[in-house]
Amino acid sequence: MTADLLLTILSCIGFMGLVAFVSWRQTLGRVDTGAGYFLAGRGLGATFIAGSLLLTNLSAEQLIGLNGSAYGYNLSSMGWEVTAAVATVLMAFFFLPKYLAGAFTTLPEFLSARFDEGVRRMTVVLFMLGYGLVTIPSVLYSGSIAVLKLFDVPELLQLDYSMSLVLTIMVIGALGASYAILGGLRAVAVSDTLNGVGLLIVGVAVPWLGLRALGEGSVGSGLSMVLTTETHKLNAIGGPTDPTPFATLFTGMVFANLFYWCTNQYVIQRTLAARSLAEGQKGVLLSGFFKVLVPLLMMIPGVVAYHLYGPELQSIDLAYPQLVRDVLPVYATGFFLAVLLGAVLSSFNSLINSASTLFCIDVYKPLVGRAVSDTEMVRVAKRVGLVMTGFSLMVAPLLQFAAEGLWQVIRIFTGFYNIPMIAIVIIGLFTRQVPAVAAKVVIVFHIVAYGTFQFVLKELLPVHFLHLYAILFVLEVAMMLAIGVWCPRGQETAIRQTAEVDLTPWAYAQPCAVTLLSCVLALYVVFSPIGLVGDGSNLFAPVLLGLVALNLAFWFGWHRRLTAGSGAHA
Repeated sequence: MTADLLLTILSCIGFMGLVAFVSWRQTLGRVDTGAGYFLAGRGLGATFIAGSLLLTNLSAEQLIGLNGSAYGYNLSSMGWEVTAAVATVLMAFFFLPKYLAGAFTTLPEFLSARFDEGVRRMTVVLFMLGYGLVTIPSVLYSGSIAVLKLFDVPELLQLDYSMSLVLTIMVIGALGASYAILGGLRAVAVSDTLNGVGLLIVGVAVPWLGLRALGEGSVGSGLSMVLTTETHKLNAIGGPTDPTPFATLFTGMVFANLFYWCTNQYVIQRTLAARSLAEGQKGVLLSGFFKVLVPLLMMIPGVVAYHLYGPELQSIDLAYPQLVRDVLPVYATGFFLAVLLGAVLSSFNSLINSASTLFCIDVYKPLVGRAVSDTEMVRVAKRVGLVMTGFSLMVAPLLQFAAEGLWQVIRIFTGFYNIPMIAIVIIGLFTRQVPAVAAKVVIVFHIVAYGTFQFVLKELLPVHFLHLYAILFVLEVAMMLAIGVWCPRGQETAIRQTAEVDLTPWAYAQPCAVTLLSCVLALYVVFSPIGLVGDGSNLFAPVLLGLVALNLAFWFGWHRRLTAGSGAHA
């Protein structure tokens, strides 16, 4: 074993050991009850919520995929990340208050309270099938592929590719399961936050070192080269042939982000664990600011790689691994590996924890038909976690034989349940007379219609799948409203109000949201033909200055309003 390899392994084990120790200390004696295991005792603060949301969302495949997209095309794919900030604002103001007011543990539990047990069962089946058959194995597989690409594990361990892949999957699966099964949601949130700090450090260090290499020792020279040559790489306004056409930001992407950030169980579970509405809003909005940083941390390195290597790399997915190998010092590679594994573990252990939660709350508890003790619930949850982990460890290595088919299946399957889910939740939150049968009809209709468009009419009607999301969403909302008018519930449903936490909103949530949305707009101005991509249009500076002035005025006015209100109250 070489000295460099030994240093890499030791530094990786050191950081991962620190994360494990802190997570263990933070969860000691706090996961013995159902609320403690599934929702961290409803005691998560803003920092843990934001850190866990960030790491759950960002994984190794995005480090490679987003940078590869920037290297091969431009910054158009930042739409998936930046526009998520809009969804976090909607979560903070519209969805989260409703969820916390009813003290719900899972989304299907909310749908049961609003509609009926039939809707609950249908949504649980969709979630569990998605997690068990596709999402969890694919997270293990794609994360392991990323580790193999970045660190050339077969060469390091002198093993063939398949054996290296299986070994990497087993290590990641065992580590992730230990957090999710033994420590519950709190261990997941604490470890995610610590790894999130590491990810931010790496996210800043790699583009900085890349710019320095490009400028032959000068970051300023490297930055100047990126900003003045091949500026088409900085364009975020995607055309029809780009990975993310700009028009899709206003159609299906809106609903894809709404589903992910506002209704996807494995994402929203940490917000349901907030110790108050104010802390939940802070955490969700803070995660939105992190999403705005993603293009700078996870796409600019791809642009730097293009300037360093030109279009000569065999695959666009090699852009980030090659840059990391070339610019990262040897002593930092172990830390980077630990952070990379942490990002993969976060998505995996969050999925395992959420699958266990869904099974226990929405399948096991209703099925047994009696009161279930906390001890029994936690025991069943751990067993479900073990079963899901074991199944995923068996399936994930097999995906290497059908990689292209896998990604197609993932995209298609997600489309089968994300749009009806967000449509049903929105109708459930903001109407009272739409009956349960409307939700059931929409689920069946969507599966049939989406499947028809994907498998039968795709060649005849080549509609971008994000535009198809929007079309089906509008149709399904209209169907549910029509059924509500034609066959309304005999008695209006009132969503239960059994809040277990303080529902006082965060005082500065509104100005914070204004600033967040301004950052989204500013990014698209900067990375557009009227910004860095063009010839320095006269609109560039006025738009940015206008956004700054708007935010200063809003924050100042809001602060004065709060101060005046406090004085009057006193």
